Amino acid sequence: MAKIDLKALLTQAFKLGASDVHLRAKLPPYFRINGKLVRTDLPILEVSDIHAYVKEILPVDKKKDLPYIKNLDLAYSIPGVCRFRVNIFKQRGTFAIVMRAIPSEIPTIDKLNLPSVLKKIALYQRGLVLVTGATGSGKSTTLAAMLEELNNHDSRVVITIEDPIEYLHRDKKCIFYQREVGDDADDFFTALRAALREDPDVILVGEMRDPETVRTALDAAETGHMVFSTLHTLDAKETINRIISFFPPHHQQAIRFQLASVLKATISQRLLPRADGKGRVPAVEVMIVTDAIRERIMNPEMTDEIPEFIEKGREIYGSQTFDQSLYELWRKGLITKEDALKYATRPDDLRLKMEGIFSGGFEA
Repeated sequence: MAKIDLKALLTQAFKLGASDVHLRAKLPPYFRINGKLVRTDLPILEVSDIHAYVKEILPVDKKKDLPYIKNLDLAYSIPGVCRFRVNIFKQRGTFAIVMRAIPSEIPTIDKLNLPSVLKKIALYQRGLVLVTGATGSGKSTTLAAMLEELNNHDSRVVITIEDPIEYLHRDKKCIFYQREVGDDADDFFTALRAALREDPDVILVGEMRDPETVRTALDAAETGHMVFSTLHTLDAKETINRIISFFPPHHQQAIRFQLASVLKATISQRLLPRADGKGRVPAVEVMIVTDAIRERIMNPEMTDEIPEFIEKGREIYGSQTFDQSLYELWRKGLITKEDALKYATRPDDLRLKMEGIFSGGFEA
């Protein structure tokens, strides 16, 4: 038996607002709170403690695999408190565990301080929408909030394919089928291909990891489905280049044309510390695919011009660049000037705008 009760430890982490819990032998538990790693004053854990946690976390049907586990993703729940996305892995011959907290209540788009245009994007009827950002930037939470917006306003069949399932959606106006890779499906590609025979209106693919999944997602969007997914890219231009790079050169122009025809929006986000020190707030680039942007997706020589057209589309379409987002967050007092400039794409232009000298690219 471990010296620290796992459920009590995770309950404490949740109450403190920790996003992640790190458990490793020869160290006390660590929490990540507001993006910062915090060492707890709890006892140092031993190998036997970590082993006991692994046995407690593993479902009954996976306990027999314990001697063979080198890396495993799964979910773990404390009823009435929180769910956790868990990664168990071997390091230096012993187990370590990293657990990410997933609140039981799905936050709204407004509560997350996300742009209101996401409410409109959530209700799109067909096409492809990608939410992108680095690991830990809140992609899954943004998608969950968008699906909850849909659940509250329209009646559709929604199939999610995740590894593992994070937020649990209750059927309201929508019917949800939530499939977990490993338990309910072998992989994203086969689950996505099967989903096309399951009468979906909306398909959420937790992550596009390989050419087969990307191709099938594009085909699904092309045949009238609404497809949401994620990529580990930093902005819209990089997202487009990343999708194209999944394929060999002789296929890339055809993929450009297909992507241009089905892509409806990209949402790229980064989490910044709040000015009041109470948590983090997202800075969000939103690209709404217009005819001008569609042309720049199809033509690789014009792709670098995409940020310019995102800037220009703010007033009409609700699109925005990261720098426009940072300026608004700073203007509202949600982030400091120093952090805004630190994360800016064009810090000199942003500084001039903050000082009232320059207005280019920052339409209100």
